[in-house]
Amino acid sequence: MRVLIAEDLTLLRDGLTRMLTAYGFDVVAAVDDGADLARTLVEVRPDVAVVDVRLPPSFTDEGLRATIAARREVPGLPVLILSQYVERVYAAELLSDRSGSVGYLLKDRVGQVKDFADAVRRVADGGTVMDPEVVAQLLGGGRQRDRLAALTPRERDVLAVMAEGRSNSAIAARLVVTEKAVSKHINNIFAKLALPPSDDDHRRVLAVLTYLNEGA
Repeated sequence: MRVLIAEDLTLLRDGLTRMLTAYGFDVVAAVDDGADLARTLVEVRPDVAVVDVRLPPSFTDEGLRATIAARREVPGLPVLILSQYVERVYAAELLSDRSGSVGYLLKDRVGQVKDFADAVRRVADGGTVMDPEVVAQLLGGGRQRDRLAALTPRERDVLAVMAEGRSNSAIAARLVVTEKAVSKHINNIFAKLALPPSDDDHRRVLAVLTYLNEGA
């Protein structure tokens, strides 16, 4: 699996390269600023990119902007964003094209090596992966509460864990319920959010996007 890394801190960039290589990824490019990232994403078209939000020269949102621009040229290009802080607007803007294959993790999660490598794979496979802290803050958003008011507390719990990119079995383990109960809750979520019939994976992404976009 071909990976591009965008990180301006040499130590973290090299650490990510060594870590992902150890887990079987092929790091095909590593860049340290927004201009290089925008060009290299389109030229290399990696299976997944791991991108810091804040890159030179201004250290504001170059990584995000380059990612969004590249996904316009290469729709659905898988990207996992890393950030030092929870930035709700970043999550919503990245998800606005509704094509999936995106993730948003706090940099603290990189230290959980196996979980991080799994998150990279899920994004590369078309999944949506959100940091639990981002999910928790979005859950507190007033607009999100209004839009998702029809969901029961347990259905909101299920949707929050789904937003982390977890499977039904993982959701069941986290919430200490059966997979059958999780499946029932997810079907209720689909119905209450008026998501159109389609394959379950697509509707899971739409449900997560509804949840996240309303929270921003």
